[in-house]
Order: sequence, then structure tokens, then C-alpha cells
Amino acid sequence: MLRRTLLKTAALAALTLAGTTPFAMAQQPPIKIGFSMAMTGGLAGGGKSSLLGTEIWRDDINAKGGLLGRKVELVVYDDKSSAAETPAIYSKLLDVDKVDILFAPYATVPTAPIMPLAKQRQMVLIGNFSFQVNSKVGHDMWFNVAPWGPADSWATAFFDVGQKVGGKTVAVLAADQEFSQNVAKAAKEVAAKRGIPVVFEQNYPPNTVEFSAIVRSLKAAKPDMVYITSYPPDSAGLLRAINEIGVGDNVKILGGGMVGLQFTSVMEGLGSLLNGVVNYNTWLPEPSMYFDGTKEFFEKYSKRAVEAKVDPLGFYLAPFGYAMGQLIESAIKGSNSIDQQAMAKYLRENEHKTIVGPIAFSPDGERKTTATLLAQFRGVVDKNVDQFRTAGKQVILFPEGLKTGDVIVPFEKARN
Repeated sequence: MLRRTLLKTAALAALTLAGTTPFAMAQQPPIKIGFSMAMTGGLAGGGKSSLLGTEIWRDDINAKGGLLGRKVELVVYDDKSSAAETPAIYSKLLDVDKVDILFAPYATVPTAPIMPLAKQRQMVLIGNFSFQVNSKVGHDMWFNVAPWGPADSWATAFFDVGQKVGGKTVAVLAADQEFSQNVAKAAKEVAAKRGIPVVFEQNYPPNTVEFSAIVRSLKAAKPDMVYITSYPPDSAGLLRAINEIGVGDNVKILGGGMVGLQFTSVMEGLGSLLNGVVNYNTWLPEPSMYFDGTKEFFEKYSKRAVEAKVDPLGFYLAPFGYAMGQLIESAIKGSNSIDQQAMAKYLRENEHKTIVGPIAFSPDGERKTTATLLAQFRGVVDKNVDQFRTAGKQVILFPEGLKTGDVIVPFEKARN
């Protein structure tokens, strides 16, 4: 009995020295992190997965004693996947909820309207997979967790791979909406700089469901490379048309900026139609992608995803939801405060260890070095989700430091 008492006293003394006794934790107000998340609407599939990743970080950090001896609390509202909702939500977070830290919503469109507010209030804002939303606002306390890097990094990687296997011309297909057009524009600029002729270009309305005519015209143009910037419904529609019609033996690589091919439901639905596609991604279960804590995170995520009924794999967004928390953890510990200027300075001037690898920022708040993956689907069969948990189904071609294989060409050979 005496021994148990002494051990308990010693443990409490150790916690006291760390400033994290249960009593101290209970007495101090929590550090509030506020954000909106797409829990309904078109972005909800990704939003729920991202939120679960952040919730796992919150639980992990609180189990370790919180930050500055205070628990971390998440204050989250559903933005319904709508940009019209986010300005009012973030005003409420700041003025009513009095949050200490802001995370951005998931995706570009809901994030853009809150950028002026974050800048006006001089709040650190951790970005969550938006694309170049700070290019016009110029908020110096913006830090995007997404691995994108420079705006032209996706196209640069694609053309690097394509030109090495003899690609000399390109076709560009793009949905007629802002994100796809921005990515396509960057691709055409990179092609122009490299002297790569665009032999076919087609923009199509976002609600397009029939792609046969586009694919036939594409095939007739005989490009060496096909760069596609599409959203999930049209990504699926295009691949079905390509499977039916083919694109010809000229095409060495096809893909690039196809959104949707990163989500479990889309991958399961398309199955073998994915084979051969070379596309961007963020995290994949390849040997090069495991950092300190990555394996443990996915073990927790897999169990909780079943209960929460969210994306069972969660590769695309969930680990970055966790990494958002790690960035704030690094900033608070490194600056020993929740002062916005001090945290921003620490985030800007240091490299930060996360479960998705080391992150360092450029002056614009984007990644100093792109960590966007370019990978090729291989050996995918129909109706098998578990196959995507194993290495070799999406072989990483870029960046060099994470590469796990070389591209198979031409596209028709790779997809068969």
C-alpha cells in the first residue's frame, strides 16, 4: 500500500514538473482550434476523412498532456461544402467562440472567401488542400498542409516523366471550372516553355456525362501525352470512354490532374479501368511513404473509419488532417506560446516533422519543395478494396526521393 502511494506521489510530482497534472489540466481553459468542415454536400466524403484525421491527433496530443499544459478542443461546424457558408462560420469562431487557432475548410472554393478575414485579424491559418488561394490575398500567416508546392509542379512532374520516355506532343482535356482551368493553364505554360506542342485541346462543361466524341477526337490527334484535369464524375466518365474506344498506340502517358482517383469509392468503382493511368496523389502505401508515426496513425484510422462510416482507406486526406495538428503542435512548442506572430514566425523559419514527412514553407505559405506524388496504377482488379492497401498498385514515379518504380509505356500496354 505504501509502495503504491509513493509511486502515485512520484508520478504526480513528475507531471507537476511538466505542468500537466490532471488538476492543472482541469483548471486551465482548453486551447480552442476552430474550423468548418464539409460534413454534408459534395465535399463531405473527403471532409469527414480529413476531420477524423484531426480528431485522432487531438486525442493523441491530449493523452500526452495537451499543449502548454492545456487540453486541445476542436470547435467544428458543417459548411455544407459551400463557399457561401464559410465567412459567417469563421466570424462566429473568432467573435463568439473565441477560438485561439484557425484551420481552413477542406478544399479551395470554401477556403477562398475566408482569406481576407484571416489576414485582417492577423490569424495563423493552416490550409487544408486548397490550391493557390493565397496568390492574390498575400496573407503572411497562411501555411498550407497540402503537398502541392509551386502551381506548375503537377505539370512539371508529368512532363518530366513523359519526356523521358519520348513524349514530344500533348493533348489537354479540362473541365470548365476554376480549379481544373487553373491546373490546365499551368500545364500549357510548362509545355510552352519546353517547346511541347499542344496538338489537341478540349474544355467541357462540368456536367458532361458523355465523352465518346471527345475521346475519338483525341485519338485522331495522335498525341504522345494526354494531360487531364477533371473532377470525380468526369474522371470516371472519361476512363470508361477511353476503355471502350482506346486512345491509340501513340499515347505514352495519360492522366496528370484527375481528381477522384484518390478516393476509395471511385477506385473501387473503376477497378481495372484505372490501370496505366499516371496521376497525382498525396500519400500511398509504398515503402518510401512511412515516417515516424505513419503506421500507427493508419492503424487507429482504419478502426475508427469503420465506426464513423468514412473512407476506409483515407490515404488522400486523413494523414494530412493529422499533420495539420502536428504543425500547430510544432508551432506552439517551438514558440512556447499561442501568440499568432510567434507561431507564424516559427512555422515560417523551421522544418516540421509530420506523419506525411518533413514540411517546410515558402514565403507564400505553400510547400518549399513539392511532395505531390505522381503514380501509375498497375495490376488493379475489379471489386477489391483491400488491394489498394498493399504496395505496387500505385507505383510512385515522382518525386525522385520517394520513387518506387519506372513508368510502363505506352498507355495501351500499361492498361492491359
